[in-house]
This record gives sequence, structure tokens and C-alpha cells, in this order.
Amino acid sequence: MTLRTVLGLLLATMALGQLASFDAMPAILTSYGLTSGAVSTALAVVLIGAEAVTALWFLVRPRSRAVTPVRLYTGVAVVWSVLAAQAFARGFVLDNCGCFGTYLAQPLRWYVLVEDALMVLYAWLLWRGLRRARPNPLTDRTSTAAPTPQENH
Repeated sequence: MTLRTVLGLLLATMALGQLASFDAMPAILTSYGLTSGAVSTALAVVLIGAEAVTALWFLVRPRSRAVTPVRLYTGVAVVWSVLAAQAFARGFVLDNCGCFGTYLAQPLRWYVLVEDALMVLYAWLLWRGLRRARPNPLTDRTSTAAPTPQENH
């Protein structure tokens, strides 16, 4: 299975777990100490939406070279990483990191930071793959630009 397929399955599981426990998501996000109230609710909506769209895109079109799902994935990975890293650094005790809503709950421990670092690493790998797959029109000689008079000979 490709990285996109595995990440698609992971994000789908995350989005489904969070959606199924949506009532708890604002409180879970508030426990990280950066947001509260309507901002936590909005953050939950944005995270779940980005996870769901990215999961669907990665699963339906795993070979796609579109930038949008990679941007969405990167945003999700960075947001969860920042939330966890700052809460851990501040000594917050979280019984549930919330990655899967109230399902598959795990406390915020050092290994959650490792999992988040892996998510960011996977984002870097996705960006690297995009750069390799997209030709540079300034250096690629197979571009569709009209040939110069010298190339016509």
C-alpha cells in the first residue's frame, strides 16, 4: 500500500472517531490550553473537515499529484503537533489527546509527540514526492512551450 493509502485510512479513522464524538471535541481541544468556546468548536469542525476531505482524496485518488490534499494533510499534522508539543511543554495532563475523538483514547505522553513528528515527516515526504513528480517549466526540456527558432533546426 502506498503512503497516501495508509494516511487516508488513518485520517478517515480519525475523522470518523472525532465526528462520532463531536460533542466532546471542543472540550478536548480546549484542554490543550490554546482555545476555548466557539474557537474550539470551529477548530474541531476545521480539523474534522480537513481530515475527511484529505482521507477521501488519498483513498479515491492515491496517485493524484494535486497540491490541495497535501496542503490539507500538512495543516492537520502541524495543528495536532503544535497542540501536543505546547501542552506537553507546559506540563498539561491530558487523559485523551483526542486524535480519534473519545475512541482509542490515549493520554498525552512523549510517544504522542513521536507520532505527531511522524505525521509531519510524512507531510515532508508527500511534498518531496510532489516536487519530484511536477516538472519545472524553466528547466524541463519536454515542456509544451513552442520551440525557439534554434530548436527548429
